[in-house]
Amino acid sequence: MSSKIRDLKLLSASEYAGVNRDDPIRFYHWPVLGRLYRRRVETALAECTGGDRVLEIGFGSGVTFLNLADMYAEIYGLDLTSQVDLVRSVFRSHGIEAKLLNGSVLEMPYPDGQFDTVLLISILEHLKPAEQLRAFQEISRVLRNGGQVVYGVPVERPLMALMFRVLGYNIKKHHFSSEKDVAEAAEALFHRVRITEMQASPGFLGSVYQVGHFVKV
Repeated sequence: MSSKIRDLKLLSASEYAGVNRDDPIRFYHWPVLGRLYRRRVETALAECTGGDRVLEIGFGSGVTFLNLADMYAEIYGLDLTSQVDLVRSVFRSHGIEAKLLNGSVLEMPYPDGQFDTVLLISILEHLKPAEQLRAFQEISRVLRNGGQVVYGVPVERPLMALMFRVLGYNIKKHHFSSEKDVAEAAEALFHRVRITEMQASPGFLGSVYQVGHFVKV
């Protein structure tokens, strides 16, 4: 069973550093939209089982790090664009030594079997469908046997597209894979534990986010 969902621990908005203008960290403290952003991260974190080493791919501002530090002895992070020195410095001031690098999920600079958990929140939808299998092959390579991959991806609906339009984003220019593309690639290589649907509010609008939990066997 998944762990109990716990509140996302956040630094003050002004403390986060080292991210580009597209990072959504500025939304996390907002009263309504912020709750949606926090809940998707909380749902993914609830699937993480803890252990020695966790790798977050696409860590951005490090919004998960305070929670991950309670569950794992070592935090690793890989991100295409984050200014790793600045992000590392922010969390070092809070007693967290995160091992951060720039790089891609399609070719990761880690040895085989290094991690207990690989976490990806709102990352895999940015890959093209043909790249999904390659990404999960790399994730499998760096996971130990019995290790888990936990990912979160949006479930694209007209309401979500409209919401992002209001915020100034055309998600069709950035999201290339659907939640089904991602799940199919994960199923090809891993044992499925569960896929959790995060519902919109109000609930009749359906699910807006999907969290997958798979294990390497």
